[in-house]
Amino acid sequence: MMHVETSQIPGWGADLDKANRPAVPMEKTPEHGTGAHWDIPELQPRTMKIFKSIEHPRMPPVFGTSVPPTGLSGRIKEYAYSFGEGRPARWLPILLADRINVVEGLIDDLRKGHIPNIFAEMGWKAEWKYNREGFIKKALVVSGILAGGYLFMKSRRSRLSV
Repeated sequence: MMHVETSQIPGWGADLDKANRPAVPMEKTPEHGTGAHWDIPELQPRTMKIFKSIEHPRMPPVFGTSVPPTGLSGRIKEYAYSFGEGRPARWLPILLADRINVVEGLIDDLRKGHIPNIFAEMGWKAEWKYNREGFIKKALVVSGILAGGYLFMKSRRSRLSV
C-alpha cells in the first residue's frame, strides 16, 4: 500500500481536534457583532411586480428582477404565490410558468425580428459532444412525443370529418 504524505495536501485535517490544528491560534471570533453599520439592510427599490411568500411578513432586502412577470407565465406565478412554500400547488405552477416563459421569450424574439439559435442556446452542441448517448435518448423521446401528437391530431381530424 502506498503511503500518502497528508501534510502536503492543502486543507487536509481542517476538521481535526482544535488542539492538533496549526491555525487555531490565529482563528479568533470577532469581538462584537459583524461590523455592519445597519440592523436591517437598505431595501432594494421595487420597479416592477415582485412576488413575496405569504409566509414572510416583509420583502427581502434584495431580490431578482432579471425576468419580470409578464403574460400568461406571470399570471400563473401570481396564482402560485398564493400558496405556502411547502405545497406542490405552489411549486408545480412555478415550474410550468417557467416553461411557458421560455416559449413567450421565443415568440418575443421572433416578433422583434431575432431568430433564436435554439441549438446553441440550449447547449445541444455540448450535449452532443460530451453526452451523445443522452442526447440521442432525448431526441428519440421528443421525436416519439411529436409523432404521437401528430398521429393523435390526424386521427382526431379524420374522426371529425366523417
